[in-house]
Amino acid sequence: MVSGPNLALEIARRQIAATVVACTDDSAAEQLQRACHTAYFRPYTNHDVIGCELGGAVKNVIALAVGIAVGMGLGDNTRATLMTRGLAEIGRLGAALGADQLTLAGLAGLGDLVASCSSPLSRNRTFGERLGRGTPLDEVLASMTQTAEGVKSSQSICELARKHGVEMPITEVIAAVLHEGLEVGQAALLLTGRPATRER
Repeated sequence: MVSGPNLALEIARRQIAATVVACTDDSAAEQLQRACHTAYFRPYTNHDVIGCELGGAVKNVIALAVGIAVGMGLGDNTRATLMTRGLAEIGRLGAALGADQLTLAGLAGLGDLVASCSSPLSRNRTFGERLGRGTPLDEVLASMTQTAEGVKSSQSICELARKHGVEMPITEVIAAVLHEGLEVGQAALLLTGRPATRER
C-alpha cells in the first residue's frame, strides 16, 4: 500500500511530497519505490503494513473532527488538541494491533494526519467543516462529489477498538455524530466533559 501526506491535487501540480510504500516483500516495495520516485515525489519503504493502514484510516476520522471544530469557529488550540489526541488514539489502537509506533510518528501516521487535518483540500476535513457550520448531515452527504472515507470507516474503527479494549473518545464521538444523530455541539461537550487524567 501507499500512504502518507499525499493530497492528490498538490502531487498533480508537482509540488514536493513524500510517501510510504508499505509491503512485507522488500523486492516488491523497492520496485514500486523506484517506479514512482521523481524529483518532487519521494517514496520510503516500510514493512509495517498494519501501522500504515491504521494511520491512513483513523486520520480520516480525526480530520472530520478537526473540520467540525473549524466549522464551529474554534481556533488553533482546538485543532492542535484534536490532532495530538487523535494521534494518541491511533497509537493506542496501533499498539493493540501490533503496529510499530515509529510508523505512526512518520509519514503514514503523523504526516498523513497533519495534511488531512490542516488542508482545505482534505475531503474529510471539508465534510466536517460543513457539519460544524450547521449543514444537516443528509444535505452534506447528498452534495459531496468525492468520498469522505471517515464517514463510513468511523463505525468499523470503533468496533475494532472496542474488540481490543482500546479507548478512542474522539472516534467514538464522531461515529455518534455520523451514525447516531448526536449534535455537533453536544459532541464537543462530551469530549471536554471527560474526566481529567494523565497524558501518557
